[in-house]
Amino acid sequence: MSQYVNGMRSDVIQAAGHWQKASVSQGAGACVELRKLNDGQVAVRNSRFPDGPALIFTVPEVEALLSGVKGGEFDHMAN
Repeated sequence: MSQYVNGMRSDVIQAAGHWQKASVSQGAGACVELRKLNDGQVAVRNSRFPDGPALIFTVPEVEALLSGVKGGEFDHMAN
């Protein structure tokens, strides 16, 4: 069983990597940050709330999301 659970506080997640956000969001003050976890999953948090909850996703879930984003499936949400 994973030590990571959905909704756990982002600031208590211990992992080898760091929280990463898109370079185009630097200075914008609000973005989504991702962090690769030690068990291979990926945590996602809102940068405006760095100690807030994180959602935990499997690699296939993240791959599906990124594929959809790259394919423009979510472009309508930014308008």
